[in-house]
Amino acid sequence: MNPRTALTATALAALTTVLVLTIRYDGYFADPGGLFWWYAACWALFAGALLLLRRVPSSHVVPLLVAGAIAVTVTGLVAPPRTSTDSYRYAWDGRVQSAGVSPYDHAPQDPALVRLRDPWLFPTGAACSGPDRAHVPSAGPVPHCTRLNRPAVHTIYPPVAEAYFLTVDRLSPEGARHKPLQIGSALIALCVTGAVLLVLRRRGTDPRPAAYWAWCPVVPIEAVNNAHVDVLGALCAVTGLGLLTVLPHRRSAGGLVLGAAIATKLMPAVVLPGALSGIRRARDAAAVLLPAAAFTALAYTPYVLLSDGSVLGYLGGYVEEEGYDDPAAGPRYALLRLVLPDSWALPVVLAVMAAVSLYVMRRGDPHRPWSGALLVTGWAFALLTPGYSWYALLLVALVALDGRWEWLGVALAGPAVYVFGRVFDQRQPTAAIAYGLAVLFVLAAAAARRRHGTGARRPEDVSIRASGPGSPSSARITRGPIHATFGRRGSLPRRRRAQP
Repeated sequence: MNPRTALTATALAALTTVLVLTIRYDGYFADPGGLFWWYAACWALFAGALLLLRRVPSSHVVPLLVAGAIAVTVTGLVAPPRTSTDSYRYAWDGRVQSAGVSPYDHAPQDPALVRLRDPWLFPTGAACSGPDRAHVPSAGPVPHCTRLNRPAVHTIYPPVAEAYFLTVDRLSPEGARHKPLQIGSALIALCVTGAVLLVLRRRGTDPRPAAYWAWCPVVPIEAVNNAHVDVLGALCAVTGLGLLTVLPHRRSAGGLVLGAAIATKLMPAVVLPGALSGIRRARDAAAVLLPAAAFTALAYTPYVLLSDGSVLGYLGGYVEEEGYDDPAAGPRYALLRLVLPDSWALPVVLAVMAAVSLYVMRRGDPHRPWSGALLVTGWAFALLTPGYSWYALLLVALVALDGRWEWLGVALAGPAVYVFGRVFDQRQPTAAIAYGLAVLFVLAAAAARRRHGTGARRPEDVSIRASGPGSPSSARITRGPIHATFGRRGSLPRRRRAQP
């Protein structure tokens, strides 16, 4: 084996080992500070593996990348969900649907669904002493509780996510508990790696940026161990953006898949400005937006017909609870609140995001829609400062497509707020520090690229595909941000200025 390949494989082995120890360490409630240092160790090893990958021979990159993706992903299966109870709600929604009941009609603690409860999701007695248990009203003296969070409210998840929960429940053997959701998420995470590799190969660019997703610690921790459905939204978003470049004359295909992403978790709607990058004609924009809207509406239709209540569930309450309309209620808008009154935060966010979106739609590269999507998504995170680490899954997937690794700092800020913010119970200052450092890092990297002439459109990363042998005039030039991440190897020579 090539020494550089062997060294990178050794770094990956170290990363997977530390990931196993991190995921098995049940410290979210008892020792959040210690757990965050385990997170930090994982991210440091991740960064080291990426640096070593720069020197791996090209013929070894894809096999090593895929093997590393499998090893890193499966580490999320070594323990039950550690830092989130969301997957228990997924399991419950799947069970409710299998019983022929709309998940939008009843809250989990509703007496009408008592017949569907089991000791795994609804413990009783001494089993109710855990820190992740929520009390459930009961008639007898024995305490009743549930692993589900917010058991008094209806579900919040959109229809594609609910269809996924139903599918997993139908395929799960009796007594499988949390494992089928984790396995399903692991398979989806590996599909994201495959989709990114296919897009990069289609463009003829270096496959190394796929490691930003394949080896990122947030994938086994949040996508696999906690089984967050955000990974399915990320897969649909990556696939939809890729289809826009693979089938440029049938943009509706990409629009349909982007609609599936939105109908999975709503948040992927933030990539739509990127999908409209550089579009000048209204009909081209409609070719993306109308299929996306149609798919979302059609996905909701069966649940609207089968449900007695609203299919939006607890969405409005969640927005209020998380402080999107009241910044004082949580860590939202942490950076803006350092310099602006709280009441100004939301209008400023809306104005800035509108400006960024318009810039992307007017000046973005239609051949690289994920680049504009990353810009919009990254600044949305920086301005909203979300306190949940699994939201970053979409951002990491876009980084893998685009290659601008500095945005991973924003992805790391989420775990800092979610885990380390518990140490002193000061999430707002933690969010301001974590996201502030991430934004400074992004701005510094952008300035460095501009100063060295290695921006998004630079001559160092050019691949030429000829449509036929000996026909250079038919070649297509594809550009990407590979040089700034993985070095100059394979770049075209610069023209030298003629000497006087």
